[in-house]
Amino acid sequence: MKTLSLCAVTMATLAMGVSSITSAQIAYLGPAGSWTHQACMDLFGDTHLVALDRQALFEALRAKTVAKACVPATTSVVGATPYLDDVLALETVQVVGEYPKALGYSLLAKPGTRREDIRTVLAHPVALEEVKPWLDLEMPDVVRQPAASGGAAAKSVAEGTGPGMAAMGPPGAARLYGLTPIVSGIEEGPHNTTRWWVLGHAIPAPSGHDKTTLLLTVDEEGFQRSLQALARSARVLAVYERPGKRSLDGHRYVIDIVGHASQPEIARLLTEHAEFRLLGSYPRRY
Repeated sequence: MKTLSLCAVTMATLAMGVSSITSAQIAYLGPAGSWTHQACMDLFGDTHLVALDRQALFEALRAKTVAKACVPATTSVVGATPYLDDVLALETVQVVGEYPKALGYSLLAKPGTRREDIRTVLAHPVALEEVKPWLDLEMPDVVRQPAASGGAAAKSVAEGTGPGMAAMGPPGAARLYGLTPIVSGIEEGPHNTTRWWVLGHAIPAPSGHDKTTLLLTVDEEGFQRSLQALARSARVLAVYERPGKRSLDGHRYVIDIVGHASQPEIARLLTEHAEFRLLGSYPRRY
């Protein structure tokens, strides 16, 4: 992580409109100090990163005013994240990469705060689920308050006036916001892994070790037929059901399969079965 000057830059950008950013930039869900911020720095460094709120990030993708954006898609603890449906609502944007990372949260508070002083813990709703076993055991009486992101939680604690607030976030958020890690390594390990999707505007060429993500929209009558066609075309890795939003017998499934969309079997599936929509093909990271 960088210093507070980086925080000032990203916070200033967060306040800007979509028209103020450039097509060379890579967007992440701001403010700075979140795990998504850290994932972007792992992937791209910090030179071209821009922090945007949820609505502005997806607007920028639609308008092509950013080159790429990074959003958490799934976690090993809670499954699909709230941002997955935002991605499915994008008509032309492609998934161009994935990034899995095992997370370890820190309990962050203002310097001088004692653990026994803490009455409220702020964190992203997904983070609250991931640290729930630890909180249930170690701090069962604290109020758990959702925040827009780990960075937003840390910022709220830093700007708060009372001593009884703490945030659950990545250790780097402490350096950005002048907080102190009271406990670190919470829920750390391979069981607590988040997968980010990198979203862009052009599918990368085959790498030889690829994954393709599809959206299947189908009613119950056609479900088995679609699955049989899929099984003939590729090896299925994962299936996530999403709300159909139209009828009780209509369903949507996000499906990860082995291979690149340019491979003949997968290309034929997409040509012959309109119920499958290509969300992206990208190098497989796990």
